[in-house]
Amino acid sequence: MRIYAGNLPYSVTDDELREKFAEYGEVADVLVVKDRISGQSKGFGFVDMPNDSEANQAIEALDDQPFTSHSDSSAKPRKLKVNKARPKANT
Repeated sequence: MRIYAGNLPYSVTDDELREKFAEYGEVADVLVVKDRISGQSKGFGFVDMPNDSEANQAIEALDDQPFTSHSDSSAKPRKLKVNKARPKANT
């Protein structure tokens, strides 16, 4: 299942996001979406978990929970927005 993770700290890395979701099961892939020009995180990403049961556990456990990046632990935690990703809209 592909999971949307939003309201991420801008300093979060793919590895930090993987670590957070791996607490609930196997993580196949992680992508923190970044601006093409600046390389700055856009504050959201996607996590692929092959086991739907584990993915649903992660969604329930992490949605609306505070999260701080290891690299910016002095920053105020941001409440995650986590849900099943919707298919990309055709433009």
